[in-house]
Amino acid sequence: QVQLVESGGGLVQPGGSLRLSCAASGSTFSISAMGWYRQAPGKQRELVATIISGGSTKYADSVKGRFTVSSDNGKNTVYLQMSSLKPEDTAVYFCYVRRLWVDYWGQGTQVTVSS
Repeated sequence: QVQLVESGGGLVQPGGSLRLSCAASGSTFSISAMGWYRQAPGKQRELVATIISGGSTKYADSVKGRFTVSSDNGKNTVYLQMSSLKPEDTAVYFCYVRRLWVDYWGQGTQVTVSS
């Protein structure tokens, strides 16, 4: 089992920045991917960014150039640096890890972009 604890959400003005963190604990060996999804009210959960063991990354088109996903394998933590935030980035952000073909999810953290 893997437990995930997220932090860093909040309220930010358009154009601002936030950094989300997600720390994994428990059976963290053999993690093959870590990343972030988000879900806005009335919408399906969508992939925001993922980082695969070895370091390759993938982003949703809507966040390319604005968001950066990174990980600290020594701390089993994944980060999402979000810049130039837009109101349409408002959502609950969920981190995930994939271990041995099973996905584990964090509890979600609210990000609200509003003036």
